Amino acid sequence: QVQLVESGGGLVQTGGSLRLSCTVSGRAFSTITVAWFRQAPGKEREFVAGISWTTGSTTYAAAVKARFTISRDIAKNAVDLQMNSLKPADTAVYYCAADRGSRPYLGADYGDYWGQGTQVTVSS
Repeated sequence: QVQLVESGGGLVQTGGSLRLSCTVSGRAFSTITVAWFRQAPGKEREFVAGISWTTGSTTYAAAVKARFTISRDIAKNAVDLQMNSLKPADTAVYYCAADRGSRPYLGADYGDYWGQGTQVTVSS
């Protein structure tokens, strides 16, 4: 089993920054990729950014590219999401997910394990 715990959410003004962290515990070595998703009220969950646990290769959604940075700390078993130049449209619950296989981030079945989510609110 793998457990994921998100932290770092909060309230920030437009243009501000937040850093989210996802701590991976349990059988973390079985994780192949880790990704951040978000879901705003009344909207479907959407992919934000993903990273390969082994190679560090990253992928970003167009809406956040150049503003968000995903990174991993293998020693700490953590994946962080640095969010800069935040906009009200970034307001959502952010979830961390881990996948044991090579499923594409945008696939409907991505994510063997999910965290509980952390709220990010960007005020205008």
